[in-house]
Amino acid sequence: MPEPITPVTFPPAFLWGAATSAYQIEGAVREGGRTPSIWDTFSHTPGKTAGGETGDIAVDHYHRYRDDVALMAELGLSTYRFSISWSRVQPTGRGPAVQVGLDFYRRLVDELLAAGIKPAVTLYHWDLPQELEDAGGWPERDTAFRFAEYAQIVGEALGDRVENWITLNEPWCSAFLGYASGVHAPGRTEPVASLKAAHHLNLAHGLGTSALRAAMPARNSVAISLNSSVVRPLSPGDPADLAAVQKIDDLANGVFHGPILRGAYPETLLAATSSLTDWSYVHEGDLRAIHQPLDALGLNYYTPTLVSAADASVLGPRSDGHGASDHSPWPGADDVAFHLTPGDRTEMGWSIDPTGLHELIMRYTAEAPGLPLYITENGAAYDDKPDSDGRVHDPERIAYLHGHLAAVRRAIADGADVRGYYLWSLLDNFEWAYGYEKRFGAVYVDYATLTRTPKSSALWYSQAARTGTLAPTETN
Repeated sequence: MPEPITPVTFPPAFLWGAATSAYQIEGAVREGGRTPSIWDTFSHTPGKTAGGETGDIAVDHYHRYRDDVALMAELGLSTYRFSISWSRVQPTGRGPAVQVGLDFYRRLVDELLAAGIKPAVTLYHWDLPQELEDAGGWPERDTAFRFAEYAQIVGEALGDRVENWITLNEPWCSAFLGYASGVHAPGRTEPVASLKAAHHLNLAHGLGTSALRAAMPARNSVAISLNSSVVRPLSPGDPADLAAVQKIDDLANGVFHGPILRGAYPETLLAATSSLTDWSYVHEGDLRAIHQPLDALGLNYYTPTLVSAADASVLGPRSDGHGASDHSPWPGADDVAFHLTPGDRTEMGWSIDPTGLHELIMRYTAEAPGLPLYITENGAAYDDKPDSDGRVHDPERIAYLHGHLAAVRRAIADGADVRGYYLWSLLDNFEWAYGYEKRFGAVYVDYATLTRTPKSSALWYSQAARTGTLAPTETN
């Protein structure tokens, strides 16, 4: 006789949410005074995105936000994480705000609050105003100060109604995919510039945190969302492979959580990159500015990273999971090889391993004791299609969500203070350089008509959000 399945039940105050980003869903790129961001420019550059697709229309959330909020309410979400388009609010990246741009976000926030959904605002999700990139972009120190001014503008406009704030989303991608490998906007392949960008993103976070706190009520929470990597050795007993783990851990994680959580860059990182840069762009007082106390930490997780010393295998163009490029996103790590991790895979080619999420949570529970954690992104892309009756069945995504949410619950049982989970993503959308070919949404979008249809995973997640309990996947 089979053992009864023990329900996986979450604490009553646990927040159940979904996440999106502005360029991926809003569209309306030329309305209300909005000017191009680096992603407008990048996606309109031939050969940069799958099929030459752009976010010009995306899923038209700018015009359909009320319907989208109503859909969130139907699904029982308690919170929604979205990002602000910097160039919609401050078109040149400097100077006064365009009020019509801020008004869109005021209306969105009001709609969410009226539906009983807590808004969580991300200030920067990769869409730098093009004028700031033309002035040098994130490798230029001034960009961090422009970000602080922008943070103050948005904090003053929305801080009376929005309590949860995130400065930056995945600064690793902005720095290293944008300026080293070039697979993300602005598409530059300059290893030293990517390290400068990483520092100035850190500085922007610190200055932006101070600006938000000066502009908002003290009750509000300020966090950052990091896509920290779970880096594992191909051969756990091999010292060379362990050295490779250290190098990638520094470039993926330590370059951000070092100064943010501890006020210093790892000495091993400085040594590993010393042939590229002397880090003289770290000015006196920068580390103090960056090392602001956080109210929470956001963790984004999709799949672990498997590495070895470079002579153990031949690098493939997609082996690090960050897209095909002739240029590495890992400056100073030419002696590291990346390997395909074992297990079933999503449509992105990423292996499915919930143990990595548990490991990540427990790592930050140890490294930042007392700091509340949120899973600000987690999800999977699958080749979803409607069946003959128009329904979209995605049992693979249900199994993925069940496994990863169960890992979150295990971490809570092990003492982690995880207070919420944001599924990536609410809607199918523009998946950056992959265009519209990868579907991460719990809600299916017909790109021809922009009709929204909740997938079976959305209904499963809705039940979890309403009950605080994970239904067994066998019943779905």
